[in-house]
Amino acid sequence: MIKDYLEKVYSGFLGMNIGIRLGAPVEPTIWTYERIRNTYGEITDYVKDFKNFAADDDVNGPVYFLRALYDDAADRPLEPQDVARAWLNYAREGVGMFWWGGYGRSTEHTAYLNLKAGIPAPRSGSIQQNGKTIAEQIGGQIFIDTWGLVNPCEPHRAAEYGAAAASVSHDGEGVYGARFFCAAIAKAFETSDINEIMSAGFAEIPEDSLYRRVADAVLRFHAEHPEDWRACHQMLVDDWGYDKYGGVCHIIPNAGVCILAMAYGQGNFARTVEIATMCGWDTDCNAGNVGTVLGVACGIDGLPERYRGPINDGLVLSGISGYLNILDVPTYCKEVAALGYRIAGEEMPAEISDSYRQGEVHFDFELPGSTHNMRVSDPFFCRTWHSTEQAASGTGSLKVLVDRMERGHQCKLFYKPFYRRDDFSDERYSPVFTPTAYPGQIVSMKLYLDQWNGWETIGIAPYVRTTSDKKDHLQGYIKLQQGKWLEVSFRIPDTDGDMVDEVGIVIEGYSPAKSKTLGMLYLDDFSITGKSEYRIALAKQKTEFGCVTPFSFDHGAWDLEGDRLLLMRCEPAFAYAGNYYAADYTVTAPVTPLNGDSHLLTIRAQGAMRGYAGGLAADGTVKLYKNDFGYRELGSAAFGWEQEQAYELSLKAVGDTITLLVDGKEMLSAKDDSYEYGMFGCGSLSIGRTAFGDFTVKEE
Repeated sequence: MIKDYLEKVYSGFLGMNIGIRLGAPVEPTIWTYERIRNTYGEITDYVKDFKNFAADDDVNGPVYFLRALYDDAADRPLEPQDVARAWLNYAREGVGMFWWGGYGRSTEHTAYLNLKAGIPAPRSGSIQQNGKTIAEQIGGQIFIDTWGLVNPCEPHRAAEYGAAAASVSHDGEGVYGARFFCAAIAKAFETSDINEIMSAGFAEIPEDSLYRRVADAVLRFHAEHPEDWRACHQMLVDDWGYDKYGGVCHIIPNAGVCILAMAYGQGNFARTVEIATMCGWDTDCNAGNVGTVLGVACGIDGLPERYRGPINDGLVLSGISGYLNILDVPTYCKEVAALGYRIAGEEMPAEISDSYRQGEVHFDFELPGSTHNMRVSDPFFCRTWHSTEQAASGTGSLKVLVDRMERGHQCKLFYKPFYRRDDFSDERYSPVFTPTAYPGQIVSMKLYLDQWNGWETIGIAPYVRTTSDKKDHLQGYIKLQQGKWLEVSFRIPDTDGDMVDEVGIVIEGYSPAKSKTLGMLYLDDFSITGKSEYRIALAKQKTEFGCVTPFSFDHGAWDLEGDRLLLMRCEPAFAYAGNYYAADYTVTAPVTPLNGDSHLLTIRAQGAMRGYAGGLAADGTVKLYKNDFGYRELGSAAFGWEQEQAYELSLKAVGDTITLLVDGKEMLSAKDDSYEYGMFGCGSLSIGRTAFGDFTVKEE
């Protein structure tokens, strides 16, 4: 494997997200090239500030569709149907993930409905099935960046993986775009020469393709007018513009913009994504794609702080798992690198594999500039940077400037394990969330104090905040020790059914005004681990982003009525919550059948198409089911349940055994080893209405 592979994955993934965030505000078609130019002139920074940048389809696809390498293609080369199954498993039909613009209009919506109807990939995205216009929209190249990141220095293999993934929804020129960009990303791991990088991409597509022809036209113009990208853009508009191609967002004009941006950007990351944005058309897609290429090629040092800083290593998504929708960039890049090592047939270095665990929070601050989305509540008193000046382990830590605090002044340093609607400026792609930290788990961190001024040593109080009342739950006070690393740990307390949305420390200055506290605090090895035990009090939840916190809904009409979650449906419908990687645990909830003959809890659900369910079923029975792209009965027992009667249902998963209990009595048990972990939830397989009460979860 190449040197600094993980670091290059990190810079490439950050580059993609910088481009997306830069281009997103001017993506709507109302933002023409002229309006962008007249409003913003030369773009050299983000044009819009966000509280937190909400989800985007250009991030959803690269993250969620890559999971095909866990679910199906774990020990063999990727096939189109592997990615097709990821589409069906991780998308909530009609909301989030990508643009649901209608069958025959949105390429992705069309492909999804084809898959749902039983049309396999690659026919689901083929010209034969959907026609040339639908098949050659831009989506073929916008969801594929991660396939390049897991195939470093292997342009052809990267192109093959990208083509397999893109063919789920696209064909022809749409797939050529995937091949080009995956190969270019792979090549960027071994050279920063943008011409060599583009040549590697061109080698993977037909010479007579429209994609190659528009690229050649741009490069010829660039050779004759190397300083005037705006003139080149006008050539694109005149000869290759949107008026020449059908559909909402055709790939060819946007391919021209991508080649233009890379040619005129001359290997400079910032200039490349800026030009891609100023050109208009599909701005976030184009800036995101070239951002990945240039992010890998230029490395971390090539990403300006003005673009990197606002991302702060934190992203949100809008797939079916609220847990996976909260993404820590350094941790995710380690997962991507692990897949890259696996595909290459090489062993991952222990310093990487030992630094993260799926289902836990581990922040080691080892990647250059990494911050792991740690935040401060009051930037007047505190400010954060990555540092290599001190480290409890490895070489990196988070440096916190404590700036002239006096007795009574406080500032929180925290990680955000859960989001609410008021954390965002908008509702792009309807993200949904479930916490990444729960009561019962252990929070641990190491702190080092370098205090320069102040009569009293800085003190801290570990804390968590509950989201419904915004209350800080302090876990005692600790005085730090000058010049020494101090390990601090505490157990997240019971929150009486509320969700935790902040975990960290309260920093307090103890010195009087005559000698204000000034100095540096260093944080390292921050983790949240261990077994959880908690309750979801429905009376404390809210309806946000079209769901009830902390659930994600897939089908059905859901409502929150006091302390009950109501479901009405005319087709199978489910809600999901909890740690995606929870393994052995029990979920319990009161379930009241109001109408119909299917009233269920779910356990170890790995998406819409994988997991287990159990509960009240037709003809006076209780049943256990396995969901493997369709529900299959695992067991049945007689139980004369009645409508409008509440029953306490429990599903328990330990090892390969799934057990259903009703009112504390074991009714059914089945053995199956298909799914070792997953979310919990509730729902139904048929028409009817159900009321669910508070949920309790206890890990074994």
